[in-house]
Amino acid sequence: MEIEEIKALIEAQLTLDELHVKGENGHYQVIAVSEMFEGMSRVKQQQAIYAPLNEVIASGALHAVQIKAFTPEKWQREQLLNPLN
Repeated sequence: MEIEEIKALIEAQLTLDELHVKGENGHYQVIAVSEMFEGMSRVKQQQAIYAPLNEVIASGALHAVQIKAFTPEKWQREQLLNPLN
């Protein structure tokens, strides 16, 4: 599965300010930024991002997904502490 395919699946179902996907060989890291995560538990945030990927996970095309979800404010703070390369 290609990174662009994963991004397309997520973006088709979620309205995000930013989406970063990296990885290979069925193991990926997803960083999603949106106001929709405000007030959600970490589990609910991850469930929201897993939902568009359920079929490809079940098919085995995607083996492992590490998810980090941020509100725009928390993402801005994260970028100050741990900027993306």
